[in-house]
Amino acid sequence: MTYKGYESVVSFDDEAGLFHGEVVGLRDVVTFQGTSVEELRRAFEESVDDYLDFCASRGEEPDRAYSGKFMLRIAPELHRRLALLSIREGKSLNRWIEDQLGEHAACNP
Repeated sequence: MTYKGYESVVSFDDEAGLFHGEVVGLRDVVTFQGTSVEELRRAFEESVDDYLDFCASRGEEPDRAYSGKFMLRIAPELHRRLALLSIREGKSLNRWIEDQLGEHAACNP
């Protein structure tokens, strides 16, 4: 589920008959639960809103699930090969990698 740019992962506890969820991509732990999809969605939205209110009350910037930036360390030879591939396609290395990752993600939703 997604709400206000925040993503969650959900599991089901068959024994308890309860859905458990967690907002992912945050330093803080934000969880929620419900016995139905509707209840779970409502609890998720309330948890995100509570998290945002909590951050505001403390004067802190809330974590954003994903900023669009990440650091990647690769072998120098792979770096060189990828740079050459991007040049051949007339793209920056960043753009070329973004395109490649986007194509892969589209094939693996």
